[in-house]
Amino acid sequence: MKDIDWGNLSFSYMDTGAFVKAEYHDAKWGKIEKCTDAHMPLHIAATSLHYGQSCFEGLKTFTMKNGEVAIFRPEENARRMFETADRLMMVGPPEELFVEACYEAVRLNRDYVPPYGTGASMYLRPLLIGTTPRVGVQAAEDFLFVVLAMPVGPYYKNGFFPVKSWVQEKYDRAAPHGLGHVKAAANYVAGLKGDYEGKKLGYPICMYVDSAEHKYIEEFGTSNFVGITADKKYITPASDSILKSITNKSLQTLAEDMGYTVERRLIAFDELSKFSEVGACGTAAVITPIHSVTRGDKTITFGSADKAGEVLTAMFKELQGIQYGDVADRHGWMKVVK
Repeated sequence: MKDIDWGNLSFSYMDTGAFVKAEYHDAKWGKIEKCTDAHMPLHIAATSLHYGQSCFEGLKTFTMKNGEVAIFRPEENARRMFETADRLMMVGPPEELFVEACYEAVRLNRDYVPPYGTGASMYLRPLLIGTTPRVGVQAAEDFLFVVLAMPVGPYYKNGFFPVKSWVQEKYDRAAPHGLGHVKAAANYVAGLKGDYEGKKLGYPICMYVDSAEHKYIEEFGTSNFVGITADKKYITPASDSILKSITNKSLQTLAEDMGYTVERRLIAFDELSKFSEVGACGTAAVITPIHSVTRGDKTITFGSADKAGEVLTAMFKELQGIQYGDVADRHGWMKVVK
């Protein structure tokens, strides 16, 4: 075990000295290889650099109460990367290769998996890029798949704590029939400026509405939208411009376990005041409770500024409990690394 202050980790990159890669050449995937040099040669005309053939995933590994180390739902990330790759005219790694690469990245960096009880976890970042040299707009024929691993703390400094949000209307994050439903690297640069402007105004997280009419709630800058109603409904947007969050999918299952009706549908911004609790959910933070949403000169608030609502708190604890082994893994989500 490394001598790391596990309880004070930030959510940031750390070089652990080892990662894995696999390369696609001549219409086939090669074997998983161990790498130690974080700098890799890349052709100056690679399609990833010029035409944006680049996508990634994010998933977490936990030391559970019984001492086992397990990854949360890696097969779901594998399937999502494969879908993303298809949209970007790339060849995605097969599910078996993806999952085994994640296992191997954890094995190589076992000393960097935070101990149980620290509240920290290991973050895995699978990355797929096009490497064929092209100077005309064409898809690559060669691809590089890597998985890096690092220990991380909470995504937000205060952890599970209510934050205020601001509706970003100057910039759209994604458009219908575009790339919003897949995890393309381009989606994140599209939101950088909008999120930066929100943070300058004092809002840790931005909300985006649909780009066609600016009428419907889409998602937050890096997270899906979740709304809870007093009559026990869990409501999240249905849109082809929204990434299919694995955390959201998992929370929907837990919501049903708790007796909530799950609805995936269009959510008009005007409905926002009807929710008793609102959250942003994703791999990094799990759930970020939203205390307020400001749009123009109007602010809508939810609950207390000092404490998250009871429902989202219960869902957060339930999911984290499963991930850390404090709650029975009744859905078989945790995959133990041998």
